[in-house]
Amino acid sequence: MTASEQAPGPAQRWVLQFCHGYDGPFLDCARQYAVLFKGTPYKVCTVYLTGAPSAEVERGSASDEVIFLDYSSAQVRGLKLGAIRDFRRIAASRDFALCIAHRFKPIYVALLGSALPVIGVHHAFGDYKRRSRQLFANCLRKRLSLLGVSNAVRDDMRACLPSWPAERIETLYNRIDIAAVQAEQVSCEQAREHLGLPADAWVVGNVGRLHPDKDQATLIRGFAQALPQLPAGSLLAIMGSGRLEAQLKALAAELGVGDAVRFLGQVANGRRYFKAFDVFALTSDHEPFGMVLLEAMAAGVPVVGTDCGGGSEVLREVGELFPLGAASELAEVLGRQARIGDLQALRERMHVHLQQRFSDVVVRERFWSLPSLRAMLY
Repeated sequence: MTASEQAPGPAQRWVLQFCHGYDGPFLDCARQYAVLFKGTPYKVCTVYLTGAPSAEVERGSASDEVIFLDYSSAQVRGLKLGAIRDFRRIAASRDFALCIAHRFKPIYVALLGSALPVIGVHHAFGDYKRRSRQLFANCLRKRLSLLGVSNAVRDDMRACLPSWPAERIETLYNRIDIAAVQAEQVSCEQAREHLGLPADAWVVGNVGRLHPDKDQATLIRGFAQALPQLPAGSLLAIMGSGRLEAQLKALAAELGVGDAVRFLGQVANGRRYFKAFDVFALTSDHEPFGMVLLEAMAAGVPVVGTDCGGGSEVLREVGELFPLGAASELAEVLGRQARIGDLQALRERMHVHLQQRFSDVVVRERFWSLPSLRAMLY
């Protein structure tokens, strides 16, 4: 059955999507959930708790209506009474069937500000480690179902909420509009020119905050160990900014690879330039999912990553995995990657992998088969 055949109710009922903000990957997360209702009797109203009004964000939300509450981070600490009042007003403004809320604060506001059933989408580990949050979720569990962006996030929530039925805490992978992302991505030559990278270098790419969770220290150590077996002039290019920048630059200098490690800083629309890389490496400590992995695969770039968290679920069958923090094993992986000749077969496998597991079409079918959704709509 198609989504439109499954979706019950009168024409033009609404779904209320509530997002903490639209920074980083969260604008595309809003798009991902809005397009699940295309071709159904439901319209989607997306509300952003933080963030100023933006025409670009409105277009990117793929929603029938977009509302910006424009709260500051400071204003949504504590009880969030103003946000709850605003949400109550919006929820009463039309015939909403349910709310999809991303991250804990929007879930909290949605449950206290309405009587709607809520699907809570979690994009990180540890959201229910706190006893207070466990109590809150248990008190309102009749109206709440939870989704994790990977099995790893799902299992983390199930461990924190052991009395919940398994079908109330499920997985719905993040997904990618493959054609749209590929249309944005520029050629290798254009990408390297934009990023200031040599046209003829063999480049290991990494994208992420310069933060302990991303463990770029292991990446630099692994690259330094691998460098003697890599093509002459090989580079490590790290796209991102954060509090560890000076420390990571010092580490590269200490290891004697300061000239071979390029810190590119924050790059606007960074995924446009992924074809600049010959291999993409993610060394994160328990990545919840790893959208950058999908974007790298869409660019046809081989991917390697740590064997933990949601990232390992994304990479299995198409990428190489190594243990978290294992610089020597990463060096071996990079050496093998540099010796790969023809990449065409791998690129074809990655494209099929994206289509079969992480495309809008496939995940849409999964969404409409969720028992928790069907219970809310019937």
